[in-house]
Amino acid sequence: MRAVLFEQFGTRPLVAQVPDPVCPSGGVLIEVRSTGLCRSDWHGWMGHDDGIELPHVPGHELAGVIAEVGPSVTGWQVGERVTVPFVCACGECATCRRGDGQVCERQSQPGFTHWGSFAELVAIDRAEVNLVLLPDHMSFDVAASLGCRFATAYRAVAQLGRPEPADWLAVHGCGGVGLSAVMIAAAHGARVVAVDISPDALHLAREAGAAETILATERTDVPAAIMEITAGGARVSIDALGSVQTCRNSILSLGTRGRHVQVGLLLGSDLDPPIPMSRVISHELELYGTHGLAAQSYPALLSEIEAGVLAPHKLMARSIDLTGACDALMRMGQQPGVGITMIHP
Repeated sequence: MRAVLFEQFGTRPLVAQVPDPVCPSGGVLIEVRSTGLCRSDWHGWMGHDDGIELPHVPGHELAGVIAEVGPSVTGWQVGERVTVPFVCACGECATCRRGDGQVCERQSQPGFTHWGSFAELVAIDRAEVNLVLLPDHMSFDVAASLGCRFATAYRAVAQLGRPEPADWLAVHGCGGVGLSAVMIAAAHGARVVAVDISPDALHLAREAGAAETILATERTDVPAAIMEITAGGARVSIDALGSVQTCRNSILSLGTRGRHVQVGLLLGSDLDPPIPMSRVISHELELYGTHGLAAQSYPALLSEIEAGVLAPHKLMARSIDLTGACDALMRMGQQPGVGITMIHP
């Protein structure tokens, strides 16, 4: 099969002919029809994830058609249209048994623990707990766009942030996951304040439903600006970027009894940011991390898309092929682009 392959971290990936993956006994092979380009893929290419073995094929946001079914799989057939969460669960550990497969103790992740979806085929194990059947009329692009950013934002807003109608919700960073959070929060009735350093990103945030925007290069005291806009602080605040500054700003943007949700990955020197714990205590704040959406939680998300409540297709900015993916992956660190990029192998 054809796939994007890199043999050393941080070196130029190439489109190469590589062996087809082997279908797991309890899993499937999926013919990839669409896959998203995500900043997490860039982190993997840079070597920020210790679990990646070289050579490697990235890609973890995917949708396609089942091409082969393992001998111990029941309930799934060749030709069915499917997607998967980017965190694939074992279905057996104590965490999975209580319904939290997104933080499975023995999780696997395509594009990280094994070869991913920047390819014509990808292997997914434990099909019966990880495959999600797609509605007949849902496009592969929409389904693939859910896999990491949109699904993670859905859990961050709907399951952890839990804003009530007319609550103020702040989103710090308007990349793919941030714009997804803006759209989901606005659709659920929240009043959204979107923060970014890019006017183009804030324009998209407005289109996605943000009531107010803050250009962080002009308003350097972001928490103060949010306090002013919201008359006392947001009910929910989401760090969708992942840095010492955005994490701190998010917490300090909250009013009393507010909820901070950390979505953006904190890496390198930002790995363990200082937390303004005095504010957490005095305001009785809640702090959450989020790590994707379990497969059994997808039906609620899919139903909102089918009903037209959510429109992830509006966040898609461009489509490229595998060759274009090589260049786009390398640019993500400095030029992530605005909106979501979809790859068609």
